[in-house]
Amino acid sequence: MTAKAVGPPTLIPTPRPASGDSGNAGVAPRPDPAAGPAVAYQRVLHQLVRRELRLLADLADWAPFDEAERALTLGRHAELIGRVLLHHHAVERDAVWPALLRGVPADRTDEIRAAVDAWRADCARIDHMLRAVATAARQWQFARTRLARDAFAKACGAVADAVEAQTLGEERTLLPLLGEYLRADDWSAIAASSHCRLSAREQLLILGLALEDSSAADRARLLEGLPRSARLAWRLNGGRYYRTAVVRLRGAPPAA
Repeated sequence: MTAKAVGPPTLIPTPRPASGDSGNAGVAPRPDPAAGPAVAYQRVLHQLVRRELRLLADLADWAPFDEAERALTLGRHAELIGRVLLHHHAVERDAVWPALLRGVPADRTDEIRAAVDAWRADCARIDHMLRAVATAARQWQFARTRLARDAFAKACGAVADAVEAQTLGEERTLLPLLGEYLRADDWSAIAASSHCRLSAREQLLILGLALEDSSAADRARLLEGLPRSARLAWRLNGGRYYRTAVVRLRGAPPAA
């Protein structure tokens, strides 16, 4: 079986609700702010991009500046992670935060809108930095000089710092609000309609990266959120492809 069995382009699997996430039948869902599929999705993706951007900066620091294959491997991975994060920001900006604001009590609207506005400013800056990383990657691939390699490593380090600060702040301020006020049907609609255009192999790699540092519970929920064909593809071929891709990128197999 090949990677083509993964199915339509997606981002990462949407965690299914744990038992109890949906509330009582006929009652509007009010999940625990620390749980629920929307919060779990955000935290898994944040963890993935923080780790991969930091690794890219470290790997680039040690990479031979004149090795074309290494420049291409790191540049392609930076482009993939950047594409995933840019898409994630677009979904938050266009769908998640508007849905959150529709669900908050009137007396908290101004406060939460201010938090969302601060998020917009931070993420607009990060989006610009991600595009600068992609430009630096292309320049290194073309020039293959120490200066170009160092510029790419510096750009990766700068965006890694910015993403770490932004996502940790988001997890303190906005994610608890998602758990408290975002309606389950709103999240289901967002998850069903928001797809990042990834190839089958890219999907397998992103799935493996999402699973890598996840807890046992999050791993189970992520895999349960996949279509049956995608779970089969992961079991038969995906794990092996992911491991090979990580070894090529990092020079060592994934930790788990």
